Amino acid sequence: MTSKNTARPLALAALLGALALTGCSAPQAGSAPSSAAATTAPASATPSPSAASGPNGDFATAAEACAKISEQAAGATLLPLSAAQGKTAELKQYEAELAATAERVPDSLKADFANLKDVAVAGATDQTVFSSGKLQAAMAPVSKWIATNCK
Repeated sequence: MTSKNTARPLALAALLGALALTGCSAPQAGSAPSSAAATTAPASATPSPSAASGPNGDFATAAEACAKISEQAAGATLLPLSAAQGKTAELKQYEAELAATAERVPDSLKADFANLKDVAVAGATDQTVFSSGKLQAAMAPVSKWIATNCK
């Protein structure tokens, strides 16, 4: 029982630490990512099926994109903790959330986020992914996107 009580604060601390390391903060209301082009569509326009190619991907706003991408990137670092604790259900949920987010990110981030997802999922069964620096290497372009687009 003690391991459960210490694992949750440890997981929360790891998540918060990873978020802090990504340097992400949501954009202010009404602001757009620095690489976003101005749009001429009215606010009431519905997103097109190819919305993922836009600056926010398949997210309604830049703030939503930044929050979800940052959350999922940071959560990728928690996969080995869930695996080590034998939390198969949580592990599958994290994997599914990563996959869903990978489909929603902007096209400019799709390949890098998919790579992060693949490396993180592989790390759940192969701890050398983390000790060898593969996860950090996969996280670097995603962190760069976050730093550039989520001010």
